[in-house]
Amino acid sequence: MSLSTQDRPASAGTQLLFGKKCRASAALGLGVAFTLACAALAACQGCKGTNTPKPTDSPVTESPTLRIYLVSDLAGALEPCGCVKDQLGGLDHAASFIRSESAHAPNAALVAAGPLFFMDPSLREERRAQEIAKAETLSAALKSLGLTAFTPGRNDWAAGQDELIGLGKTTGGSILLSNVATTSKDAWVGSTVREIGGVKVGFIGVAVLDADGLPAGPVASPPAEAIKREVDSCKQQGAQIMIALASVGRGEAKRIADIAPTLTAILVGSSWQGGDVNSDTPSAERVGDVLIAQTGNHLQTLATLDLFVRDGGFTFTDASGLDQAKKREDLVKRIDDLRAKIATWEKEGKVARSDIDARKADLQKLEDEKKSLDTPPAPTKGSFLRYSVTEVRDGLGKDDAVGKELLAYYKKVNDANKAAFASKLPPKPGADDPFYAGIDACSECHKSERKFWDKTAHHNAYATLSTQFKEFNLDCVSCHVTGYDKVGGSTVAHVEKLESVQCEVCHGPSGKHASKPVVAVPVPRPGADLCASCHHPPHVHTFDSAAKMAEIIGPGHGMPATDPR
Repeated sequence: MSLSTQDRPASAGTQLLFGKKCRASAALGLGVAFTLACAALAACQGCKGTNTPKPTDSPVTESPTLRIYLVSDLAGALEPCGCVKDQLGGLDHAASFIRSESAHAPNAALVAAGPLFFMDPSLREERRAQEIAKAETLSAALKSLGLTAFTPGRNDWAAGQDELIGLGKTTGGSILLSNVATTSKDAWVGSTVREIGGVKVGFIGVAVLDADGLPAGPVASPPAEAIKREVDSCKQQGAQIMIALASVGRGEAKRIADIAPTLTAILVGSSWQGGDVNSDTPSAERVGDVLIAQTGNHLQTLATLDLFVRDGGFTFTDASGLDQAKKREDLVKRIDDLRAKIATWEKEGKVARSDIDARKADLQKLEDEKKSLDTPPAPTKGSFLRYSVTEVRDGLGKDDAVGKELLAYYKKVNDANKAAFASKLPPKPGADDPFYAGIDACSECHKSERKFWDKTAHHNAYATLSTQFKEFNLDCVSCHVTGYDKVGGSTVAHVEKLESVQCEVCHGPSGKHASKPVVAVPVPRPGADLCASCHHPPHVHTFDSAAKMAEIIGPGHGMPATDPR
């Protein structure tokens, strides 16, 4: 099931069904209504008609002939953590946007390049089961979104080739790797031609998969000859538009554009990624007539390529204003900075409502200015394209079906990890080793500090997990408890006395100090840099540690007990 197949025609009414909430997600079915809606849409988009779209000089408010949704380097990210309001990312938000756009752009396909299922190119054994469960949830979500095709990155072999092939089958999309040999007919193909909105579109995949220091994996040949071969193959199958999914990095993608100037676009993905750090979204550019597109990793952004076919022409004039990319970039940074400030002010409640509203008005002006750059006037005749990037945020909405599937994933992993790690205890401290006492022991002497801590967000850090079935999740627990995986501290399933972010997260294991106050705490005055051990991307996008320190300073804790604050 996908947004575009080569099956059979269906009525236009099925497109309206897809516009309802039949959203992405996990490994469980989304219900009969959802299945019928998506199947109907797939049939609608897969008709074998050969009619070229009728010439038109309609204004840009018309629906595009076809739309391609583009994702780079998703890398196993289901959603961002909830530490800060309005963070970038979230499958449920992205799918909500795609659903909401289906009435305007009914002839659509979703494609991806770069690492898709896993955040790292290798899996630690203790995390293997959870990472595979997450990848399975992601693959089912992509199926419900109608993934047409993807080109994997090196990370996607982290659980083995059989696992990759199985995940690919679950998505319903084609694995495209034209420059990687395989002996299995079920593994991948070099290209695929799909009919979307009456136009035959060829998708071609190339990747660079070897890199120093990475585990051994499949061997990729240079992409140049493979691209030429698959372009010819797609043309022979009647492809009128060709798009490359290139997990090769941006420099190599530009070389591909020189080699294959008949491509309409290249979606750039990384050959591999490692860790949870977020990347910026590069500006799109054109090399000749070839659009070079790339999104931010971890589904921070979703790109949209709208193609308007006129007069039967398949060379597209840019109507996106790509020449103003630098101005757009500057606007995006200003918008992001202002968004972050507004979110902080609203959370802290220290800034007057009138001032916040004024800044929101400024934000709207900046967003309107950016929108004007995104939608310059269309050419009066001839085919043209529009390219835009949408930040994936809370404001896009949240699909209930996907939310339920994500919840099913969290419950499944929570139960599995609780059992799997039941016998894993923290290392026992030796006679001379420091150990953790827990906040109750600290509170016997430090009563004012405890009273202040009880009012902070750190006090509820563990509860925010347990209420969402995430307290045993390996992606979450370490930053929501004290002394995680440390001598005399806590582990996944053993956090007694050490729930939430307590004194010893910053001051160090203070069991000896609690027993004998004459023994100094390991870190009497912790610095703000400590905050960054947890408060870093992708958990937060902007975080001023020095400024945030004020939120955990109070009477008896860094200031005199008589201080009016």
